[in-house]
Amino acid sequence: MIKLTCREVTTLNNVHITVYGAEVKCASCIHLPSALETKEWLEAAIHRKFPDYDRININYCDIDTPKTDEQQLFSKKILEDIYFYPLVVINGDVVAEGNPRLPVIFEKITNEAEK
Repeated sequence: MIKLTCREVTTLNNVHITVYGAEVKCASCIHLPSALETKEWLEAAIHRKFPDYDRININYCDIDTPKTDEQQLFSKKILEDIYFYPLVVINGDVVAEGNPRLPVIFEKITNEAEK
């Protein structure tokens, strides 16, 4: 994995991350953090890993109240049990569901930033 430096940051692309979930945890995820807690945990971890990269935008979407077309699409798939939540989507690509893994997310952020 490539380490992003301050000088490289100005030429990198924006990275949009959305964590999907609901206030109520699914029955199989009762021992895991909530989707909102996952979003907050990811946000802290990502900013520690990429402290100088301010082009990372992290949002939370409650699957019961999606706002954009993309949020409606992923929320519908979660409600239809195609995906589990928390669902992590980076620039429109599903990267993790259930219990996200940081190395996979960091790799995707690096790849998206360098496109």
